[in-house]
Amino acid sequence: MSSIEANIGTEPKLEEVAFKRMSVWRMMTSDVGSIISIIIVGLAIFCGLFAPWLAPEDPFGGNLAMMLKPVGTEGYLLGTDAQGRDMITRLLYGTRMSMMIGVVSVVFGCAIGGLIGFAAAFYRRVDGIFMRTMDVLLSFPAILFGLAIAAIFGPGLVAVVVALSIATVPLMARVVRGAAIVVLQQDYIESARSLGMSDTRIIRKYVLPNCLSSIFVFVTLRFGQVILLGAALSFIGLGAQPPTAELGAMAADGRNYLFFAPHVSVLPSLVIFLIVLAFNVLGDSLRDALDPKLRK
Repeated sequence: MSSIEANIGTEPKLEEVAFKRMSVWRMMTSDVGSIISIIIVGLAIFCGLFAPWLAPEDPFGGNLAMMLKPVGTEGYLLGTDAQGRDMITRLLYGTRMSMMIGVVSVVFGCAIGGLIGFAAAFYRRVDGIFMRTMDVLLSFPAILFGLAIAAIFGPGLVAVVVALSIATVPLMARVVRGAAIVVLQQDYIESARSLGMSDTRIIRKYVLPNCLSSIFVFVTLRFGQVILLGAALSFIGLGAQPPTAELGAMAADGRNYLFFAPHVSVLPSLVIFLIVLAFNVLGDSLRDALDPKLRK
């Protein structure tokens, strides 16, 4: 091994990696709020994955004779909506749809934004072009993207996912660019370049692993934001269309019954609140746990 290659550093031992993971997990589980948020996120994921098996009723079939039954009605623990559909079933499928919108939007938005961020940090000639474009995108709220895309494709899940993906791209690009620039200023990057490593290999082997902490924290926090924005778009009629169960659309459906059947709007709104709060707390806990100063 040459002296230059030795300056790059050796790979961490498995024991060190395991210890770091254990220390992060120990810090995250040392706080009651973090534990509760992990449980809520886990329940949301579980309900989303297994909604067809957990739901006691058909999510689309209603019984008008049982419409707007209150919470605690026999056979309908959480009541029914204006079409006589079981609220537990609708909440399970609504959580499933909201989580699906969040996953797809965050994955696509972060993938595109991450590529732009790495390119802007690594190739300074295109940095100005890319980041000024990201600044333009940041000046438009997600609601406006949703309106524009709904005008093109029509309201629906496609409009919501595309709007939220586009809104996520500039945020992710900024996070990745900032983290990558810090890594690229390190001496071992110059050593890797002097060894003739390709840009792709440097990014894959050195830059990306050192940016993962910032990326994980951003993705966790952004997931809650995307679910909230997706619910807002559905609430104003740009997202999921009837009879599709989605938490924001369900809250909108109950607006006309707030005085005599508040559970139709309150229950999906409460689920949105809990999921978003849990992801925010989880993101903050993950950020603290991944901070080397706090770990020490």
